[in-house]
Amino acid sequence: MSTYAIGDLQGCFLSLQALLHKIQFSPANDRLWFVGDVVNRGPGSLECLRFVKQLGNVATMVLGNHDLHLLSVAEGLRPLNKNDTLKPILDAPDCKALLAWLRQQKLLHIEDQYALVHAGLLPNWDWPEAQALAHEIECALRGPDYQTLLQNMYGSEPDYWQADWRNAPRQRVIINAMTRMRIISTDGHMQLKFKGELNHIPDGCVPWFEAKTSRSPEHTIIAGHWSALGLHIVPNFAGLDSGCVWGRELTAMRLEDRAIFQVHCAEIELSSGVD
Repeated sequence: MSTYAIGDLQGCFLSLQALLHKIQFSPANDRLWFVGDVVNRGPGSLECLRFVKQLGNVATMVLGNHDLHLLSVAEGLRPLNKNDTLKPILDAPDCKALLAWLRQQKLLHIEDQYALVHAGLLPNWDWPEAQALAHEIECALRGPDYQTLLQNMYGSEPDYWQADWRNAPRQRVIINAMTRMRIISTDGHMQLKFKGELNHIPDGCVPWFEAKTSRSPEHTIIAGHWSALGLHIVPNFAGLDSGCVWGRELTAMRLEDRAIFQVHCAEIELSSGVD
């Protein structure tokens, strides 16, 4: 039995099928971990969402910013953006069931020596705190007043953590860190507008996974979200967003031996960009 962590799909269903063929995926014997952003930008968002859902316990998924955006659009809280490819989901006969399932997914998954999150974790969160904070958001998203969470999560302030934050500011910091963050300033402020490459990081900032942290090193964090970073493997961190939706590769890492598998984008040619 093998477990494969897979980078951002973003609606690239044909590429996912090619990657699963390459790793000879067997639902009876293997498990799949998805780093979030299963949907949006690529042409197969509906197919990707249905596929991950029907895997049941074979799949573990954490939510990304595009997955949360889908939930907000479906509730009428945000408009469709011009580059969104979410309308087939919204028009699908099983839309309600798909979105109800999506709201049940995690923000952070910790198992054995790995931690799975879409974007990152703030350096002053230890493992128990990070898991507890993720659970706060998960419970709110699964609860009867989930629309309030979705409505209040947008915005980039506050951009740092205080344990005494409450309500919307607290939830917004947690969600932004776990689904949007790429870099952080040396004084602990998230720089959420940055989407570029490592050599373009502003002075006074570092990649979030290089920030000094009190977290013990027993877990390797697996994340996506940063397509300009590309496949990036360093001690205790594996960045798997290799930009498939922008015409590059879709990546899987086998957790048992950290072997890397990639396929080139099988979708229609898309204009370059990052998100």
